[in-house]
Amino acid sequence: MTYAVEGMVCGHCATSVTEAITGLDGVRNVDVDVQSGHVSVDSERELEEAALAQALDDIGYEMSGRV
Repeated sequence: MTYAVEGMVCGHCATSVTEAITGLDGVRNVDVDVQSGHVSVDSERELEEAALAQALDDIGYEMSGRV
């Protein structure tokens, strides 16, 4: 799934977002494109969007939905 995430502006942002999402249960791979604001997540099963949004909120970013 691919999600739009607001607030990412640099490589450090990409690293923070990757680490936060990778910590969620079942996540296998995370690909962050800072320029587009898109984050692609490969997981063993569909992620709970509320958990994903909370993980991003905890580090200062906002998920604005699926792309």
